[in-house]
Amino acid sequence: MKNTLASPRVDLGLFFLRLTGSLLLLYVHGLPKVFHFSEELTRIEDPFGFGPYMSLIPAIIAEVICPLFIIVGVWTRLACLPIIAVLLVAMLVVHPGWSIAEGQFGWLLLIIFTTLALTGPGQWRLQPKATERLT
Repeated sequence: MKNTLASPRVDLGLFFLRLTGSLLLLYVHGLPKVFHFSEELTRIEDPFGFGPYMSLIPAIIAEVICPLFIIVGVWTRLACLPIIAVLLVAMLVVHPGWSIAEGQFGWLLLIIFTTLALTGPGQWRLQPKATERLT
């Protein structure tokens, strides 16, 4: 039997997680990369040797475009994947020597977006047409 009282709270919790996690990622990491694009090209790490441009564009997609989809609850699970990938590269490849304390923001973001990838957006979201649903 479904608990009808728990469902609205779970949906509220998922909405809060989507909104706050996405806004935090967008504000702290995404928007500075867009607004200071040229400067970011000179200091972004290039862990795979593809060049700074090819390192910055995926980061911008993951930190600007994907959070916007997650905020509105459209293609949420799919939008979490680039974020998770960028965070894993940052935490395990770019900054492998960081302690848990030094990397706590990255690990917390990884927890937030992995949770959303597992749960989906909840009911508080924009509803795409049935043929467009990927969540």
